[in-house]
Amino acid sequence: MIAAECPPLPLEIPTDWREALADELAKPYIAQLAAFVEAERRFAPPIYPPHELVFNALRETPLHAVKVVIVGQDPYHGPGQAHGLSFSVNKGVPPPPSLLNIYKELRDDLGIPEPTHGCLVSWARQGVLLLNATLTVRGGQAKSHYGRGWEALTDAIVARVGMKTEPVVYLLWGKSAKEKVARVHEVTSNKKHLVLTSVHPSPLSAYQGFLGCKHFSTANNFLRQAGATPIDWSLQP
Repeated sequence: MIAAECPPLPLEIPTDWREALADELAKPYIAQLAAFVEAERRFAPPIYPPHELVFNALRETPLHAVKVVIVGQDPYHGPGQAHGLSFSVNKGVPPPPSLLNIYKELRDDLGIPEPTHGCLVSWARQGVLLLNATLTVRGGQAKSHYGRGWEALTDAIVARVGMKTEPVVYLLWGKSAKEKVARVHEVTSNKKHLVLTSVHPSPLSAYQGFLGCKHFSTANNFLRQAGATPIDWSLQP
């Protein structure tokens, strides 16, 4: 009954992505995933992000525009934090610790002053796909929606980006992101994409290799050499 009443998950995906992922979206697990998320919203609220923002990363960054992919773990699970972009929060919401470490690396790598907010929409609109491995989460329960199908769908998204002929940079930070490496290499063995990996920028691990990784300058240098416009990583107030 729940499955019959749940929103048709693929229809929430922007048209360009939906067409590119048509084969994946036709698989049975997609309907099961939609039913699970809808049931969670009914019986285990709150679920983050809001329904209309689950595919915000795909909405803000069309497939044709993707130049960089940053893969996070799952959405922030605190009230008002998650808005469908990995590591990002809306203006007015204090930047979480992992994002503050990303800002430290930006400062040390590119000399960019640490921003006063945590909204990364400007990155997304330049072609940075801010994708989480899992796209929903229970409030206060990190990784609570793992193993329900999101990983297969985000694997397919990563793989589809890998099929682009234009060079793409993958920034994979932490275990969940690194799990995507196999899917990247599976479709990019004969293409000139760049895959950069590191530990997660969380305070628990950032000093074990994330801080000092220089991924932002490396990504921009790669894009320049490929004839693409580099990313302006600075964030205006």
